Amino acid sequence: MIYREVGQFKTSYTADEAIFPIRQDRWLAFAALAIAYLVIPAVGSEYWLLTIMIPFLVYALAALGLNLLTGYAGQVSLGTGGFMAAGAFATYKLTTSFPGINIVVILIIAGLLTALIGVLFGFPSLRIKGFYLAVATLAAQFFLIWVFNKFPWFYNYSASGVISAPPRAVFGHLYVTGAEADPRAKYLFVLTIVMVLALIAKNLVRGRIGRAWMAIRDQDIAAEIIGIDPLRTKLLAFAVSSFYCGIAGAMWAFIYTGAVEAGAFEIDTSFQILFMIIIGGLGSILGSFLGAAFIVLLPIFLDLAPRLVGSRLPVNLVTNIESMVFGALIVFFLIVEPRGLARLWQIGKEKLRLWPFPH
Repeated sequence: MIYREVGQFKTSYTADEAIFPIRQDRWLAFAALAIAYLVIPAVGSEYWLLTIMIPFLVYALAALGLNLLTGYAGQVSLGTGGFMAAGAFATYKLTTSFPGINIVVILIIAGLLTALIGVLFGFPSLRIKGFYLAVATLAAQFFLIWVFNKFPWFYNYSASGVISAPPRAVFGHLYVTGAEADPRAKYLFVLTIVMVLALIAKNLVRGRIGRAWMAIRDQDIAAEIIGIDPLRTKLLAFAVSSFYCGIAGAMWAFIYTGAVEAGAFEIDTSFQILFMIIIGGLGSILGSFLGAAFIVLLPIFLDLAPRLVGSRLPVNLVTNIESMVFGALIVFFLIVEPRGLARLWQIGKEKLRLWPFPH
């Protein structure tokens, strides 16, 4: 049988509660990691590594952060771009002020600083929710971008307001930022950061913290009655989400674009990350990656498809088609399958479990 749990016996609670309790899931996960760490760096060109894989991974991390807040904790946010900008500028100030600190430590500190900002803007969630909370986080988006544009201290008084990311190495001469960085080193560094944080997120949502988030999401009054503290739970969701988004923003500026500017994190970025988790699947770790892959690969497909038939569409037409497809798919998933691509993948696995018998 293709995908069946028959004969896969569990002899301990640890085995039964594993992230991948089914053998086929483990094989698929190990195969995906082998492709990501071995195949893609070996056969991928510089273009694919720098302009496709790294943006995909950074978007996936930002979508994962928003999914923890919106999909699992039920707190709507439109300030993702602002939190990404906070992480980018915090990383820049830390690298220029303390050049001797390792880039990994700087990313963690920048993420923690962004988490504090997220907690500050998460306080309205204690009184409002839904559309009103979305408006409050939208105000955070505009406020943070305004601050980073208004005060020259954040970009070291640069006349243009755009600053280049200084070169930094993980260890030795293995540079991941700056002109000396190798594309494969950049890709593997981002991949490792994203995989570690995704594993942490997966364990968070499977544990006590994740159950508290989902209880608040499903019915906050009932959750409070059974002993869950709404203040602590909601603010923790904002903190963890902002931590992830801050690191994503730092890697976007330092590793992908190589420049730190507030204009790269405007409101369009926040909506784009929101589209990712809607299409990929709310309340799903896998959905964050599927949504990011869809958003990154769709423009490439729209550009390549006409070439296969011997024609080429204008750039502005491709952009308009992309916007229309995004809008249509969001409406489609909200009506037909609100849980997105991740749910379709889950349904496919359930059908494989029953194959070849009737469904």
